[in-house]
Formats: sequence, structure tokens, C-alpha cells
Amino acid sequence: MKREPFVLSGVDVAPGTRETIFIPVSRRYTAGEVSLPVSVIHGRKDGPRLFVSAAIHGDEINGVEIVRRLLKRSKLDRLHGTLIAIPVVNVYGFVAQTRYLPDRRDLNRCFPGSAKGSLAARLANTFIEEVVKKATHGIDLHTGSLHRTNLPQIRATLDSPGSEKLARSFGAPVILDAALREGSLRHAVAELGVPMVVYEAGEALRFDELAIKAGERGVLSVMRNLGMLPALKSKKRSVEPFVAHGSTWVRAPESGILVTRLKLGDRVEKGEKLGTISDPLAEEETLVISPTAGVVIGRTNLPLMNEGDAIFHIGVFERLDPAANEVDFFQDELNPET
Repeated sequence: MKREPFVLSGVDVAPGTRETIFIPVSRRYTAGEVSLPVSVIHGRKDGPRLFVSAAIHGDEINGVEIVRRLLKRSKLDRLHGTLIAIPVVNVYGFVAQTRYLPDRRDLNRCFPGSAKGSLAARLANTFIEEVVKKATHGIDLHTGSLHRTNLPQIRATLDSPGSEKLARSFGAPVILDAALREGSLRHAVAELGVPMVVYEAGEALRFDELAIKAGERGVLSVMRNLGMLPALKSKKRSVEPFVAHGSTWVRAPESGILVTRLKLGDRVEKGEKLGTISDPLAEEETLVISPTAGVVIGRTNLPLMNEGDAIFHIGVFERLDPAANEVDFFQDELNPET
């Protein structure tokens, strides 16, 4: 029996074809239309329906490039199931190069949204109704916020059905077992019973080649694990993810200028000096000390500190040595300079 077409926003996508669909969102006050760009690839054979989304925060652009590269892959011609790729969810923020929507709301705190709510709520509702409810699985691509960068990592609630399988198959070196936050896409998708993970890597408004390569490879790995693409024949050693069941942010004890040599992926010990904060006249200097042993999975790139600012995000692991070694292996393998 011939496979049925996939229908999105009233558009039929025939088996073995791909379509670019623009889902109406709203009208600008200049009378122009705002729409959500979606690329649908509907395989000839049955399989899962995976959505891959990026730029829910408009300044988080690494995911946009991951989706662009993914859509160029010729192997998608052999797809089982359906890929729903949304490179830019927050179209308003992306155009303005900002995290937020014009009403200053964070879209990732407005799900599942409402058809009669704020601009953010309406966009969230459109995404849930038109995309998420058509999918069986999901991957949402993020970066660190402005002036913060993240080590490639997966965030998931591992006790949600199907989430751990997705998280491990992605192949990032770190999985952060993170609780659901009300209003987030991850929370809304979990309420619908759809397994989903969040990929975090890199910094806002900056392309990071390692983060992009790892993200593209991770999405393809998930698709293979779901049976959407043929398995790899290569016997090359794969990354073994380690689960961080906790993490902590180290904050600036004083205001001043941060000096540190600590990099993403570095291992730290409890009580270790992470850097110093001093005033511009070099008259006072305060040590920044790690409160725990772990691996640096996020850090600020801005050396100008106000007291209480977040500096380092440290993941805490039950087995620190193998986790730190796996992060080193991952970074060496994907180093864009090699």
C-alpha cells in the first residue's frame, strides 16, 4: 500500500519528496506577513516523525547552521519516516539578532501558548499545533546566552519515556539530567508524551565549528538510532556519554576584571583556584575557588564581572575521571583545526 502524504499547515507532502512550507504566524504593522519556515522531507517508507528546531531564542544561531547542513545531506533521500526541520522558530528575534520577541518575552517560557494570548503565546501555540503534534520525537537546538558559551551537551529528563534513548544516541560527551521547567518547549512536549532532548553548544550570535559539527553528527546519529537512516558501517570508536546528575554555577565573589585560563571541558577539583578578579588599578585581587569537583560545561566569555555574575558552570559526575577523559576524546576528535 502506498504511503499517505504528510500534511502540514494544509500542504500535502507526497512520499519521497520534500517541500518548503511557510506557516502563517501574524502580520506586521507594516502590512507584511510573518511566517514560520519549515522544510519537510517525507520518506517513501514508514518511520518516526522527527522535528528538529532551532533559534527559539533568536540570537542562538548555531542550530540554524546545523539544520542548514543537515538539509543538504544526500542520505536524506533514503529517509524512513518524516523529518520536520524548523531552522528559525523565533523569526522576530532572529531578524533583530536578539534572544527575545518584540514584546520582550522569552519564547521558551511561553509554551504551550494560546491562540488568543500575547504575540509570544500565539507563536508558541502555532508551533505546538502545527509541528509538535505532528511529530513522534523532537530535538531542540540551543546555545549559551549572550557572552556565555556551552560545551556540547544534551539536556533531558531521563525518566521521561524515550528521552534517555534519544539523549544517549546523540553522542554528546555530557548528558545533563535536568528537571522540566514550566513554560519551556521541553515541558510542553513532555506533556504531550513526545520524547525530546535539547542540544546546548556554543555561544549566542557566534558560529562555533565544533558545536556545529557535533550537532549535525548528533542529529544524524539519533535518526540512525530511530531507524530513519541506515546504520553506519564504520567501526570507529564512538563517544560514550556520561550523565551529570547535578551541576553548579560558580559566581563572582566581587566585582572586577576576571583573569582565567580555564577552558570548556577542563577538569577541576574542589577548592581549586579557577581564576582571579581584580580592580582595574590592581590594588585588590580576589580568588575564584571551585566549590566542587567536576568538568567545566559552560563559562562566561566576558571578563567584566559584577558581584554575583555567573562565571563557570560545572557538571558533577559520579565517575569524574572517565567523564573528563571522554570530554577530552570528544574535543580532540572534532577539533576543527585537525
